[in-house]
Amino acid sequence: MTSQTIRLCMAQMTSTNRHAGNIAWMDDAAARARAEGAQMLALPEASGLCNRIRDEALHQVVDHEKDPFIAACRAAAARHGLWIHTGSTPVAGPEKGDAARFLNHSDLISPDGKIVAGYDKIHLFDICLDGKPPTGESRRYRPGAQAVLADTPWGPAGMSICYDLRFPQLYRDYARAGAVFLFVPSAFTVPTGQAHWEVLLRARAIENGAFVIAPAQVGRHDDGRITYGHSMIVNPWGKVIADLGGDGAGLITVDLNLEEIAAARRQIPSLQNGRDYDLYHAETRTDQPETAS
Repeated sequence: MTSQTIRLCMAQMTSTNRHAGNIAWMDDAAARARAEGAQMLALPEASGLCNRIRDEALHQVVDHEKDPFIAACRAAAARHGLWIHTGSTPVAGPEKGDAARFLNHSDLISPDGKIVAGYDKIHLFDICLDGKPPTGESRRYRPGAQAVLADTPWGPAGMSICYDLRFPQLYRDYARAGAVFLFVPSAFTVPTGQAHWEVLLRARAIENGAFVIAPAQVGRHDDGRITYGHSMIVNPWGKVIADLGGDGAGLITVDLNLEEIAAARRQIPSLQNGRDYDLYHAETRTDQPETAS
């Protein structure tokens, strides 16, 4: 039987280019979350390491089993009896040497320190905004290939990371499989954040009648990037119930009532109303007689 409420603590970080500082921040956040009675701490993308300088990152990023940030999250979860969603951190992929690409990896950790589920970011941020250089995340990262639905005491949770947000079919599949939470840890750029962040989060919540939990990076980072912030929690009706703004790191603890999911899905049963269809391309016909002018 699933619990109908969860007290969740969401973090907004300005992650550094070294594991140690991020581990210290996470340890403090976990202690504060537990002190506030939270049952889960949700962290943003790149929470363990934020370093796009390849030569440095190659010496920092290790296999998942050896990653210091993941190990620290597991220890903190067990120490505080807290669920921790790690957001994401880079871990080594199967390629080695000069051709090595990392995996943008997320874990959900139970209160006994065990990893319940792991997810590798599927959709990589390869975009080119007018007047700016291409981002090219796929040059540094290898895409994942598996969507992951994680079991929790409150119901299934769909795992995703940042740019995945722009692919609604992923979240639809999660919702159809019973997801009550949709995790979207992110490190949005300022231009795309200002234009699209809130509207996309609200759309995913409304479309699927689920809570969207979207912890984010904020501010200027050691490697030169600037991230948008505005970590948000959106309820199943599309209302933003938490927003940490764009001014700096912080935490917010929110009680989520899971009865809101059933209420939203009962009133607008789009998960049941969807229909299969064929795509018909109506081309211009050339065999029709010309009309007199």
